[in-house]
Amino acid sequence: MSIITLEQFAGCVGEAFAIEMNGSSIVFTLTEARPLPETGFAGVRRVPFSLLFKSGSQVVLPQKIYRLNNVALGLLDIFLVPVARDKDGIVYQAVFN
Repeated sequence: MSIITLEQFAGCVGEAFAIEMNGSSIVFTLTEARPLPETGFAGVRRVPFSLLFKSGSQVVLPQKIYRLNNVALGLLDIFLVPVARDKDGIVYQAVFN
């Protein structure tokens, strides 16, 4: 299994990531990919980073691992947490450290 990096996602901001659930597809848009402050621990295998995804639905999905499909990156299992809501939908965050 390869290590997921910020660089992989940086070029996908604005792209769709689809989740198949109960026979239908929910589309998230990657809205942000940014580095996080480094932990200071020696030997880390990647720079910590955060991703924000936006769903156009007002239905809040529970935090858990979802299988996301993106044209460029393929299938990825990512732990998503709902972190905000606005008039346009729900924002989910994934943190990699």
